Amino acid sequence: MSALLSQDLLFGLLGGLGLFLFGMKIMSEGLQKVAGNRMRKILAALTNNRYVAAFVGLAVTAIIQSSSATTVMVVGFVNAGLMSLVQAIGVVLGANVGTTVTAQLIAFKITKFALPAIGVGVGLKLFSKRKSWVYMGEIILGFGILFYGLSVMKHAFDPVKTSEEFRHIFTLVGDNHLLAVAVGAVLTVIVQSSSATIGITLALATSGLLTFEGSMALILGENIGTTITANLAAIGTNVAARRTAMSHFLFNVIGVAYMLLLFPYFTAFIEWLTPGDADFVITTQQQAHDLMMAVGDKPYIARHIANTHSLFNVLNVLIFLPLVGLLAKLATRLVPGEDVEVEFHLKYIDNRVLNTPPLAISQARSETNRMAELCLECLDDTLRFMRTRDSRMLEGLRKKEDLIDLLQKEIIDFLVAVSQRPISQELSKEISSLMHMVNDLEKVGDYCENLWELGVRKMEERVNFSQMAMGEFDDLAGHTREFLAFVKAAMERKDVTIGEKAQFMENRIDDLEERLRLNHIARLNTGECSVTPGLIFIDMLHNFEKIGDHTHSVSRALIGKK
Repeated sequence: MSALLSQDLLFGLLGGLGLFLFGMKIMSEGLQKVAGNRMRKILAALTNNRYVAAFVGLAVTAIIQSSSATTVMVVGFVNAGLMSLVQAIGVVLGANVGTTVTAQLIAFKITKFALPAIGVGVGLKLFSKRKSWVYMGEIILGFGILFYGLSVMKHAFDPVKTSEEFRHIFTLVGDNHLLAVAVGAVLTVIVQSSSATIGITLALATSGLLTFEGSMALILGENIGTTITANLAAIGTNVAARRTAMSHFLFNVIGVAYMLLLFPYFTAFIEWLTPGDADFVITTQQQAHDLMMAVGDKPYIARHIANTHSLFNVLNVLIFLPLVGLLAKLATRLVPGEDVEVEFHLKYIDNRVLNTPPLAISQARSETNRMAELCLECLDDTLRFMRTRDSRMLEGLRKKEDLIDLLQKEIIDFLVAVSQRPISQELSKEISSLMHMVNDLEKVGDYCENLWELGVRKMEERVNFSQMAMGEFDDLAGHTREFLAFVKAAMERKDVTIGEKAQFMENRIDDLEERLRLNHIARLNTGECSVTPGLIFIDMLHNFEKIGDHTHSVSRALIGKK
């Protein structure tokens, strides 16, 4: 009988937890699809103001339903140099409050609506033609599966209420607050989700196996455990990123420490704050025993737990937000060292945000804009080399072209990884456009390389162009450079109205290249120009025309025609 009981408990706990996590994942993905562009605007609003940063952290976490994901993203931003340590701490503080939305949602006693929600969600997801309704179906389906998993876990714990061994274990956890904090932290590290651990805590409490005080201590431990994910993500990152993860750990640990010292007052405040039956609050071991022996749901315990989670994080933010500077100094002291600038590195994209496709694509777009800027610099340096014939510039040119090649590979790999996540049709189209841009920009780098290699050949063979040829070269080079700069600027401001002007500039380059090439062939035929300089000149014209072609392709991808 005991073995059967243990098996039912294990199966119910594993199955219920699996459904809970799966429901959370589906709901989170649906929310991200609905809120994709809004999330970009939220991040764009981020400033160095710590209060704005905290609000942004709260909002993003409320949308993606995972403080760990937000914190991991922030670690990636700091690692890429996009966010300062003080700014990042503000975001993470807000993320801690944002994650409590999950607990508040699952605290509502709506488990009986789990199966209808699954039915409605599946119906919308499978049979809706409008994408917005499909995404809404995913949210409702995830919500239903989440609550059904919670119900399965609760019912798995119901039979063990009469077991003396189990009651003894949970009484021990409930009476020893430090032990409960440790159990909550370890459990959260194992399942890598504080929301899942809170779900288990709710299942235990609503089954009458865990006292309110024991639940509170578990919740405090879960807030420590969730910081471990960010610290794991920070392994291998730069010093600033590791300090951000350390700051997250510090203010949660310090917060739990002072909450344990003020535990009776905190408990009393939660009881006062949460409406419900005052007789339900457990103050003695006999009452705890009576609760454990009772049958059926205990009203308000879920609301008590959710309010504990929310209030702890809100108080922590209110206390630490004015002290962000001190927290940053403490993290700097604990994680010493100086960052070493890496010559070839990705500045914007970070694999830690792959599970949040809208943010990942936003990062890829920023990295693509950086690639366009490098292409323009490469063209400028190439033209300068052609005029000065300074061979010392060649090493820098090769490094720039290598970096352009590296960016193409990394951005494409990143976009392919994003495309394998659940994404909307709009995001899929944007990924395709970005891939076209990246490949065309890499070709621009290649043709720049062809140009400076032709310049090297011109130097080695002591070839000189006539005054007329140099004038024609400068004319075509100027138009090509102007076109690339125009498209690069349009990429940065996301201007999709450039189609007509881009086509005009492309036609102008094509027409000019053809006219100059025919003129030069005519000079070759009349003997005004020798063969070797003539061939090098024509090859240079061809490479400028190709740069124009690929720049035009980038503009077409920008306006959504590729």
